[in-house]
Amino acid sequence: MTAEPLERALDHEKRLTRPTPLPEPRPPLLRPARESDLPELQRLDEEVFREVAYPAFLLRQLHDLYAGPAGHLLVLDDGDGRLRGYVLAATAAFHRDSWILGLCVAEDRRRHGLGRELMVEVLERLRRCGTERVRLTVEPANDAAILLYRSLGFRPEPPDGGMRRDYFGPGEDREVMCLVL
Repeated sequence: MTAEPLERALDHEKRLTRPTPLPEPRPPLLRPARESDLPELQRLDEEVFREVAYPAFLLRQLHDLYAGPAGHLLVLDDGDGRLRGYVLAATAAFHRDSWILGLCVAEDRRRHGLGRELMVEVLERLRRCGTERVRLTVEPANDAAILLYRSLGFRPEPPDGGMRRDYFGPGEDREVMCLVL
């Protein structure tokens, strides 16, 4: 008897069980940040940005300024108590100019379109409130982020093709990009 008929016979008699496939992880819920998210926001920020992560007191103040139902601090909540990403936009007076102060996706959830989802939502919120221009900085070697931003319409801000030497201090170069909404 070959393996195939034996397998079918055992299957028919309910002796051979097939492993139940694991359910696909559900997509994280994109929602405004809540005060209860602060510890998890800090964990995620430190995990991704390490030594340049926001200190807890600053995350708290940014939350107080930019969270809420109509705010521009959005998180990706996977439903099991862990955040998988966030985006933070800070808008100047009269809502004309805004800066993306942070875009963060957990390492194990990258390359699934989550960064794009966060950016599309925050840009739409900024459009609705009358923002005219959005700027951001990105590490010049972060090709994946630069490609994402370019695909959303961001372009290097003149002069010098957006390159700003020592932007965050000695040796901390950044590319400044801009999107006109």
